[in-house]
Amino acid sequence: MTLLVIGGSGFLGGELVRRASAAGHAVAATFATRPGDRTGAVWLPVDLREPGGIEAVIARTEPAAVINAAYRKSDWATTAEGAVRAAVAATGYGVRLVHVSSDAVFSGARVRYDESAAPDPTTPYGAAKAAAETAIRLLAPAAVIARTSLIIGDGGSVHEAMVHDLCAGRSEGALFTDVVRCPVHVSDLADALLELAWSDQAGVRHVTGPDAVSRYELGVLIARRDGLDPSSLPSGRRAGSGVPGPLDVRLDGRATRRGLRTALRGAREFLAAGGQRPTAGPRARDRQRPGRSDERA
Repeated sequence: MTLLVIGGSGFLGGELVRRASAAGHAVAATFATRPGDRTGAVWLPVDLREPGGIEAVIARTEPAAVINAAYRKSDWATTAEGAVRAAVAATGYGVRLVHVSSDAVFSGARVRYDESAAPDPTTPYGAAKAAAETAIRLLAPAAVIARTSLIIGDGGSVHEAMVHDLCAGRSEGALFTDVVRCPVHVSDLADALLELAWSDQAGVRHVTGPDAVSRYELGVLIARRDGLDPSSLPSGRRAGSGVPGPLDVRLDGRATRRGLRTALRGAREFLAAGGQRPTAGPRARDRQRPGRSDERA
């Protein structure tokens, strides 16, 4: 079957392209400025801010499913309006849709949020993601809205690069000890999104790892995995710093994990030595079950 990845040149999008291709799917992927470096995909330019652009891509590629992993933090037209355009186009052609959202839709006032929690964003990015969610729930009720958190890889994420820069003194700033999230490995997230794309599930899903860790603890785990000195990482607190954004936001994904074959590992597991996941495609379970602005990738 053909999969269309919107935002395929990004960190998550590239992993979706890689793993879907390895699993034997025909893949088309969009890019805003330049195509990604993943082979096995047909690369197509599209600007989600332009009316008709994504509709033309869907008409051309005739996908069985669309995963929208595109966003720009400072651009409402892409993150909110563009996501709605993609949903309208997918629905109009009867195509399955998985929309990737964020824990930024929450303020942190409740700390723990399950899939039924209503958004209460405090940042422009969170507001754009919340607006997209609301429209998609109404326009495409059969779609999946997959909220996730900090996305980590095997060296390729902005969070990992930030840790390396801080340890080497190439960057100023600090990792916050009072900002808590539930990170997910990019390959686990990609596998879960692909599983959802080929399923009949609908509605909000929380696709994150089970471990709640502070940004500082996450940095220490990355540094240890990569052979860096964790003691060189500067720490601080967001509270009182003037840096906007929620503090403790923990996506409760237990209900989602029970409905997936893909195993979503916690940060303490996938950042341990030997914690890499080499195979492509969803993995069956044995049981059911950054920096100054501290932003997610």
